Amino acid sequence: MKTAALGIQHLLAMYAGAILVPLIVGEALGLSPEQLTYLVAIDILMCGVATILQVINTRFFGIGLPVVLGCTFTAVGPMIAIGGQYGVSAIYGSILVSGVFVIVIGRFFGKLVRFFPPVVTGTVVTVIGITLIPVAINNMGGGEGASDFGSLTNISLAFGTLAFIICMYRFTDGFIRSVSILIGLIVGTVAAAFMGKVSYTSVTEASVFHMVEPFYFGMPTFHWSAILTMILVAMVSLVESTGVYFAVGDLKNKNVQEEDLAKGYRAEGLAIFLGGIFNAFPYTAFSQNVGLMHMTGVKSRKVIFVTGVMLVTLGFIPKIAALTTIIPSAVLGGAMVAMFGMVIAQGIKMLSEVIGDSTENSMIVACSVGMGLGVTVVPELFAKLPSSIQILTSNGIVAGSVTAIVLNIVFNMIPKRGSKTVRVLEEKSA
Repeated sequence: MKTAALGIQHLLAMYAGAILVPLIVGEALGLSPEQLTYLVAIDILMCGVATILQVINTRFFGIGLPVVLGCTFTAVGPMIAIGGQYGVSAIYGSILVSGVFVIVIGRFFGKLVRFFPPVVTGTVVTVIGITLIPVAINNMGGGEGASDFGSLTNISLAFGTLAFIICMYRFTDGFIRSVSILIGLIVGTVAAAFMGKVSYTSVTEASVFHMVEPFYFGMPTFHWSAILTMILVAMVSLVESTGVYFAVGDLKNKNVQEEDLAKGYRAEGLAIFLGGIFNAFPYTAFSQNVGLMHMTGVKSRKVIFVTGVMLVTLGFIPKIAALTTIIPSAVLGGAMVAMFGMVIAQGIKMLSEVIGDSTENSMIVACSVGMGLGVTVVPELFAKLPSSIQILTSNGIVAGSVTAIVLNIVFNMIPKRGSKTVRVLEEKSA
């Protein structure tokens, strides 16, 4: 019973982050309530599968640590861009290929991590948060194209939800604080129901039980630019996961070896590939569950395995998934401001440790964030380029990420001319 209670805690801690990705992407792509219900349900189920794949420790995959996997926010912007240009089928084609890519490079990715130092990953995380804020603001108004966009009701719901989340974060601590976003969504939806802004049609029409369906949205299609985009997303997610692996290893007093990392990467790649088949999303290790382990002091793999089983079970019950689809856009927007703002804060925290090390790092951050934000605000900048590469250039997250990677190589990895001579002269003078 205690293990089950602890498992529920971990489920609640990651639940808001897990369901927000399909809700945001689904609404942006104009999916029907029935399709959105399936998307949330399969996402919850595959989060459970991905978590179980990591918790178990086989010869080929699974890092064997109490790690919870969920949808990565890194993929939200790129998936919306790919779906908008090529359709939903292209999203899953690119996810399938990126999953295979991660499985193949799993053994070698530890050597590629040097291309993703904190100045790059911090910049990428910051750009992700910044470029997603417009999505949140649109939802606060009631959703792009809504007939009542910006109405007093929508604004009240959005800012009321955000204010409630802030108060929860300020005046509570421990587990309650860690699920403040989820509680805020529930309270905001209840308030919206009293205002007549909630429709229960999707819940009443949803079945109690369903079987998962491969390629629910149709057979995948493949476009090289979409594939490159998703591979980049996968690599950034692997860097995020690597940090979580080391953090949990430290909690468990376990020295995480290169072979452990390889098995963790392979498990993540397999989860991404399965997500492509069943129309779910790319995954990454969730840091909020690491925080929960810090608070409770419980670091058992058994507890996380139970969490995974619970997620899989919930994924077979569409009525529960449908409950999340009744959340009004304005309520979702209020919560998204807090969620995406925390992403920006995390990126700034990562950058604060390295931006003062050198003026070169400052230039990397300045150009990358500037490019990411600029392309998000003015995507027409590259409208004259061939459409096949516009998916790379018109997406702020990808533009900012590529800029950070290239500039890091230029400033920090290519030896400066004369640096060897300077070093010799310094040694002689010493």
